[in-house]
Amino acid sequence: MYDAKFVYTKIPLFAVSEQKEKKKVVALLSGGLDSQLAVRMMQEQGFDVSAVAIKTPFCDFDCGRGCGFEIRERADDLSVNLKTVYLGDEYIEMLKNPKHGIGAGFNPCVDCRTMMFEAAKKHMEEIGAEFIVSGEVLGQRPMSQHAPSLKLIEKESGLEGKIVRPLSARLLPETIPEKEGLIKRENLGMIRGRTRRNQLDMAEKYGIENPPNAGGGCLLTEPVFGIKAKDLFEHVKDPTINDIDLLKIGRHFRLDEETKLVVGRNKDENEMIKAIALPNDILLEAKDHFGPTSILRGKNAKEHTKFASSITLRYSDAPKNQEEIVLIINGDNSKEISVKSVEEEDYNKFRI
Repeated sequence: MYDAKFVYTKIPLFAVSEQKEKKKVVALLSGGLDSQLAVRMMQEQGFDVSAVAIKTPFCDFDCGRGCGFEIRERADDLSVNLKTVYLGDEYIEMLKNPKHGIGAGFNPCVDCRTMMFEAAKKHMEEIGAEFIVSGEVLGQRPMSQHAPSLKLIEKESGLEGKIVRPLSARLLPETIPEKEGLIKRENLGMIRGRTRRNQLDMAEKYGIENPPNAGGGCLLTEPVFGIKAKDLFEHVKDPTINDIDLLKIGRHFRLDEETKLVVGRNKDENEMIKAIALPNDILLEAKDHFGPTSILRGKNAKEHTKFASSITLRYSDAPKNQEEIVLIINGDNSKEISVKSVEEEDYNKFRI
């Protein structure tokens, strides 16, 4: 009688303990399709997935209904908790001298991905998760998603064998979770390269509606922005977040080694320039005509006010062959000067 009673009481306790042993994993989640598919694949294998979204000064996804809003929506659709990690000053410090170099733009992809995985690793340890999940596809990105780079990133982030890339996993070395039997390798993918056909088929299977278009999502991969970023880091020893924000707007002119002019392209950029302006910056506007707000920044800004005013006037609707008034504003001080629009060949050589 005693033995029978003992067995009877152990069965429900065993069932409850089994139910509580759902393994946790952490997924790097972007607004893209691949990371969503990676999450779905892990959920299908019975894991409790938590997501981490990484924000940098060059991937500002909290602007209006930009990709930050979409990431939160995607997390809700996937039924996962979302933690946002901001890499700010430390990211700028890395960008001064990326250990593994830059790509075709100004993109330090290997060092960037390493920092992202380090942030995910910290969250993994905080919540007691087993490993990290990424939507990376072998061969999809030329700098950071070929086999040697994937291995290097694992080593640099201290996650050797603990990053699972389910979309391409069967083309990659066996991971620790696979060796330990946490993941069934036969249920993982063999996707390679830049085609999205397989991912779109998977999206339909998992009921992911309106899958996002493929995209880089990082300003540093864009050639024109990369040129402006490179110019900043070559001329400013310690760039700030404010300097980075200014990079994202306007037409940029390098007037000397320590001075730059940025000319707004529309009303929104004009307002942003005014908001970004620091106490030592000089703002310029055509007094009697519609046109840009410009900002002079740098040690020798005051020496360039006349030339900067003529450039500002050039981009306004003022007549090109007569003198007009430009307002020059420095903090609480302002003055007016009379200038003519500069000729195109005289200012284009300074354009970044």
